Amino acid sequence: MPPDGTLLVRERVRLRPLDEADAPAILSLYSDPETMRYLARPRMSERAQAQELVAKSKAGYADGSLLQLALERTADSAFLGLALLFNFNKASARAEIGYALATAHRSNGYMSEALPALVDHAFGALGLNRLEADIDPRNAASARVLERLGFTLEGVLRERWIVAGEPSDSRMYGLLARDWRARRG
Repeated sequence: MPPDGTLLVRERVRLRPLDEADAPAILSLYSDPETMRYLARPRMSERAQAQELVAKSKAGYADGSLLQLALERTADSAFLGLALLFNFNKASARAEIGYALATAHRSNGYMSEALPALVDHAFGALGLNRLEADIDPRNAASARVLERLGFTLEGVLRERWIVAGEPSDSRMYGLLARDWRARRG
């Protein structure tokens, strides 16, 4: 990453490390029922939860165990959502990728612009060989984003998560560095 921690993705979006000022936007994102519909984590209800997420993100950023980044619009620095790499397995050179976009900013192509920069970083500077994504099969928009990036559906794990009290399957996607490089030319 550049020294200021920013990955400029395209003209419209950038990724940067989280800071304390992001807590209200994170609370808004993770308290929104529409956003949380497919995520296997409880909804946030207090600012302290968002502040804890920022603190964990900073600690993970410092020790290399988590790369959780704010996605913001370059024109006005509006917080759009989050993109992250987590569950790093250094011995196997792999990690999981995740993302969440605020409801008001969906269907504008922001995530499709931001994620290629994160994948480039994962397979470039971080030296990973494989990225994995675990999504709820009902989340068609997320599946489209992954498939556009070149991720391959590798299987379904039945009733892997309980989401809002309801058993939910997982669609498991994978992307190899060599396949990413071949797509990018």
